[in-house]
Amino acid sequence: MQTSSDRHEYPAHWEADVVLRDGGTARVRPITVDDAERLVSFYEQVSDESKYYRFFAPYPRLSAKDVHRFTHHDFVDRVGLAATIGGEFIATVRYDRIGAGGTPATAPADEAEVAFLVQDAHQGRGVASALLEHIAAVARERGIRRFAAEVLPANTKMIKVFMDAGYTQKRSFEDGVVRLEFGLEPTDRSLAVQYGREQRAEARSVQRLLQPGSVAVVGTGRAPGGVGRSILDNIRDAGYTGRLYAVNRAFPEEQKTLDGVPACRSVRDIDGPVDLAVVTVPAAHVPDVVTECGEHGVQGLVVISAGYADSGPEGRERQRALVRQARTYGMRIIGPNAFGIVNTSPDVRLNASLAPEMPRPGRIGLFAQSGAIGIALLSRLHRRGGGVTGHTGVSTFVSSGNRADVSGNDVLQYWYDDPDTDVALMYLESIGNPRKFTRLARRTAAAKPLVVVQGARHGGVAPQGHAVRATRLPHATVSALLRQAGVIRVDTITELVDAGLLLARQPLPTGPRVAILGNSESLGLLTYDACLSEGLRPQPPLDLTTAASADDFHAALARALADDTCDAVVVTAIPTVGEGAAGDAALAEALRSAAAAVPTKPVLVVHVELGGLAEALSAATSTAPQAVPAPTTAPTAPGTAAQAAPGAPSDAAAGSAAETAPGAPSKAAPSSPVRGAAGAAPHAIHGGAAGASASPPPSPSVVPAPAPAGAHLIPAYPAAERAVRALGEAVAYAQWRREAADPGKVPEYEDIDEKGAAEQIAGLLARGQGLTLGDRETCDLLGRYGVHVHRALPAPTPDDAAAAARTLGYPVALKATAPHLRHRADLGGVRLDLADEEQLRRAYAELTELFGRPAELRPVVQGMAPRGVDTVVRAVIDPAAGAVLSFGLAGAATQLLGDMAHRLIPVTDRDATSLIRSIRTAPLLFGWRGSAPVDSAALEELLLRVSRLVDDHPEVVAVTLEPVVVAPHGLSVLGASVRLAPPPARDDLGPRTMPAY
Repeated sequence: MQTSSDRHEYPAHWEADVVLRDGGTARVRPITVDDAERLVSFYEQVSDESKYYRFFAPYPRLSAKDVHRFTHHDFVDRVGLAATIGGEFIATVRYDRIGAGGTPATAPADEAEVAFLVQDAHQGRGVASALLEHIAAVARERGIRRFAAEVLPANTKMIKVFMDAGYTQKRSFEDGVVRLEFGLEPTDRSLAVQYGREQRAEARSVQRLLQPGSVAVVGTGRAPGGVGRSILDNIRDAGYTGRLYAVNRAFPEEQKTLDGVPACRSVRDIDGPVDLAVVTVPAAHVPDVVTECGEHGVQGLVVISAGYADSGPEGRERQRALVRQARTYGMRIIGPNAFGIVNTSPDVRLNASLAPEMPRPGRIGLFAQSGAIGIALLSRLHRRGGGVTGHTGVSTFVSSGNRADVSGNDVLQYWYDDPDTDVALMYLESIGNPRKFTRLARRTAAAKPLVVVQGARHGGVAPQGHAVRATRLPHATVSALLRQAGVIRVDTITELVDAGLLLARQPLPTGPRVAILGNSESLGLLTYDACLSEGLRPQPPLDLTTAASADDFHAALARALADDTCDAVVVTAIPTVGEGAAGDAALAEALRSAAAAVPTKPVLVVHVELGGLAEALSAATSTAPQAVPAPTTAPTAPGTAAQAAPGAPSDAAAGSAAETAPGAPSKAAPSSPVRGAAGAAPHAIHGGAAGASASPPPSPSVVPAPAPAGAHLIPAYPAAERAVRALGEAVAYAQWRREAADPGKVPEYEDIDEKGAAEQIAGLLARGQGLTLGDRETCDLLGRYGVHVHRALPAPTPDDAAAAARTLGYPVALKATAPHLRHRADLGGVRLDLADEEQLRRAYAELTELFGRPAELRPVVQGMAPRGVDTVVRAVIDPAAGAVLSFGLAGAATQLLGDMAHRLIPVTDRDATSLIRSIRTAPLLFGWRGSAPVDSAALEELLLRVSRLVDDHPEVVAVTLEPVVVAPHGLSVLGASVRLAPPPARDDLGPRTMPAY
């Protein structure tokens, strides 16, 4: 038994759950004296070859001495970690601190020898790579800077683990053994390797949930109705391609099927593997189901059951226990309290959700934390799915509920390289790990658009059921940081769908120049005004008059697209009297054919109550309208709105046609005609939440034939402002994509004294846990990073003020620095340009007469700085979002308007340039109304230096420079404050872990 003399306290913070390469999970934890039997059992299951590679000799079993050595650690100089599944070891890693000669040593020796052993059945799952990340983090925490490992040349797998880790390495060969030495400080390459492994592992874990080969619905009712039975029916009716099972312990033993689906009393009774279990039993029975699933080898769970964190503190603890139990078996969870998941791929066709109909297949990925919002999203995409060459549908849909395990971050990892998803739409009510989300969003947005609407953004608290860290940052700041990462941030579900449809159908615009054409002068002018409001550069609208024909629209659109001064085109259209569906189809084909000739520029349509055109826009002809017999009964199928989610208006109700999704069982009459290239129906576009009324159905005698495959879809909108808002988001996103290709660099400054600043900070923090520095300490610390604060001398009496002025030299400023007057020049607490002692004493008397005694005012004297624009620079470390740099103009007006811009630290030179230009009052810095432009280069350099200070020293948790007077040449920092505290934990720099429970 270890005693207190040979061990430290058990380091519980080293425990972590990790996602492995194949998408399964394992738990990493320190090895203790209680693990002797587990270690022996583990070793017995390792092959002789693996044992030989570990010990360089035949080593069939561990001796008692070996077991003691491998289970007794002091957690400083000798550390062992184990990866476990189901409580049993699947791999181990240990380090022993060594001295210069390779002999056992203690601190301050900073090198250790490391060795791994992985069970053969779990080799190739990335277990050793994950353990290396964790043991390296432990070693760094214990003052170890280098690892050494000796490996037999034939052990190529382990050599690859070390070589691929991305650390700076030295390799040698001596006495038939490969010796590897590598530093443990994270490098750009090691972080890139870690993030790459994280992406592949988490994407695979979501893939296993969305592409299961077999599904069991646990809690399926014997009678129709109920949650479990509904989900079973939805999976079956969608045409799921895998094996489906119904599970209910109440089934009679003789019952073998339920509506043609194999029925079992327990998951254990299923003959064959089960990849996914959909759990719908009451929360009290879920633990038993999880045990059955884990013992049967189920890979993942979708827990529909409620009664967890959504129900209060008791439920929150029940939720924690659920996650811990599932991870014990290596399973991931969507939910609890989830709405379900959908995958429309023809190879899967999975509708394991409460949505009664399978969404149409398409290229849009949907993620919603709310089931109600999930229903709304699916319904609106269904109703708004029409386009010139077909429909826009869903690739995958995930409703995470309480998102106790699988979160939006995991789904982003999946979508990043999912070939079936072109656009990602997300509804988020909370962001559990903003640092990671921002990092993943930036990478995803560089490959495909990511549109996000955030609910509960003004409530200040996360919805019940969401266990997340709180952020102190205002919502506007969080939104700005998301936009910096390339996220398209919108405010409503309607805007989410509007932007998503445009991005899924049209190319990105190359600039903000917009051509407007149509047959309504008034609608054109509304579109023009909307473009100006969105910061676009519209050309004067081209009015084709109400007499315009389809050929006129074609010619005008072709000319606009061919114009090099046009980046996008908005077409406005009002009904043509008397032409009906044939005219609508002709107009739709005219627009499609003109747009197809120039596929590099986006085209949008604004229509007003055009039921026929909206129908035609969903399946424009490539030649001319084709007459087909009118169906006697409109067919419906999974994915149409004939059985839309509760409360969502359906296309069938509005009179639009609907039909069977590809490969789905048809509920239509056998004689019903099928239309569309992919067998999917055109759908009228309604106003959705905007309140536009349903469009009338087209004439059943004229139905457009399918358009050529591969052409861009043209989205249609019921209001000009909605179309233009979506276009504005696309323009901004396209600009971000161009800039992201060259993100800039963090410049190096030779005059920065990083080591001296670190020593000063360490000395100051030795006084206590957190403190605000005094003026002299603030000036000293900032000065080490080239930020020089204008000297200010205290003036507790008029004589002291006069002496200070003589020291600084006239002219001077006299300022009150009391908290209620600081930075409030509007209150009269500042006197400027005092040219001599007489003026100074008079100003001193005025201030004390107005505001009280000097002890209350805390007056200071400061030399006058060159005239310029007063600005403010702030940096803060938020516990959830990380380090943030903010900039704005100083003064009450900016505070009232909230006119501050924000960037994540570290800031690059391009970030600094865009930061000072992002505020609404930026024209004041660049010569507004004839004023002299300020020295923007000096201002950008100041921002970069503050960013470096906070990035280099996370103990600097807050910096404020106010005011910073930026003149035409140079700048002056007139006030500064710095706060120090022990650095908050950085969960984005350590080894890969899952959220703790």
